[in-house]
Amino acid sequence: MIMSERPQFDLARRLRSENHPTLGEVFTFLSGLYFRGKLAYANVFAQPAPRMSGVLVITPNRGLVPAASPIGIEDLRDFGTVDIDEDDPRYREPLERDVTKLAKKLTAECEVVLLGSVATGKYVDILLAHFGKQLRFPADFVGRGDMSRGGLLLRCAVDRNELPYISVAGPVRKGKRPAKLEPRRYTK
Repeated sequence: MIMSERPQFDLARRLRSENHPTLGEVFTFLSGLYFRGKLAYANVFAQPAPRMSGVLVITPNRGLVPAASPIGIEDLRDFGTVDIDEDDPRYREPLERDVTKLAKKLTAECEVVLLGSVATGKYVDILLAHFGKQLRFPADFVGRGDMSRGGLLLRCAVDRNELPYISVAGPVRKGKRPAKLEPRRYTK
């Protein structure tokens, strides 16, 4: 829908214009609550070093890209040509390249917080190989599905309530499903 010439909503028009939306805006549209929550949370709590982006997105074929990077329709088409599969070098090599560069810049005190799925190897295996115990994730993710994680992150961003993190290298990445979040309405 967003790539068609027909839609006239703002994001679709900007994607086809010179005034491109950001990667974060486009991925939020494409994945809804889950990415919206991740982006809002990361923007509130990221503490990057000077001149570094604190909010990076794993892309299908460009490695780690700052969420604030503008993208156009051709970029989106390019993303669509590659599956996120750890055995596909078109996905793995750019991610390995960027993760290697980032790992070299980190001090021992730095934490890399993964707000994506920690139950799948397609991200975790590559990231763990480079970040080790510095790779962390919110403990409250254990047992939650995508939408629940997105809702939790959005709620925490709005409330300015940072979650506790645990190591991805630890033993607890899957667990019993927690109780559902209480419904909440947000106003702009």
